[in-house]
Amino acid sequence: MIRLRDVTVAVPVPGHPAKTLLAGITADLDERRVAVIGANGSGKSTLLRLLNGLIVPTEGTVVVDGLDVAQNGRAVRAQVGFVFTDPLAQLVMATPLDDVALSLRASIRPRQERMRRARALLAERGLDGVAEQSVYALSGGERQLVALTAVLAVNPSIVVADEPTTLLDLRNRNRFLRELAALDQQVVFSTHDLEFAATADRILVIDGGRISFDGRPGPAVAHYRAAMG
Repeated sequence: MIRLRDVTVAVPVPGHPAKTLLAGITADLDERRVAVIGANGSGKSTLLRLLNGLIVPTEGTVVVDGLDVAQNGRAVRAQVGFVFTDPLAQLVMATPLDDVALSLRASIRPRQERMRRARALLAERGLDGVAEQSVYALSGGERQLVALTAVLAVNPSIVVADEPTTLLDLRNRNRFLRELAALDQQVVFSTHDLEFAATADRILVIDGGRISFDGRPGPAVAHYRAAMG
């Protein structure tokens, strides 16, 4: 369960008043699939980063599975995996095998066993053939699947994905969406892809740092289209 109560996020601007990125956000997110949509700069990414403590609220509280993100950031990040728009922002090792093995380092100490498990996880997503290639030699879709595999390696209870299909072509977008759909974890994602958003159980529409609509996909997408028209 994710609970946000009266959350405001403001950032300092030298020589000017603080800039408010989010204001008055209150929501309980317990659905299996939650989408967040809105225009560029509306606050979608800020909202998602609150959920695993990458950002902490200026005011209000964010509680994930009973843990306050401002007070228990490390514990929250152990439960909430984050997939970035650009996988190169999170793939820090030279090869997919090394990157997934890095995620496993805390839970599997023997290196040989850790590498064996990393290879098995990659194989589950059809990535065994690229396990030892440079991450820069992979397609965008392969990189995003490697990033997802590395996140899932630590068995999070929640997966947060910030516009995960933006850089993918149609084939890789569809492949990635199938992988997300098959996950047992709760998934909270932002997207500009309204077809993707409509697969969620619930959609939050963010406008000017506030929730302008919160509800079922059909009405939420209709509200967003009208607001953008």
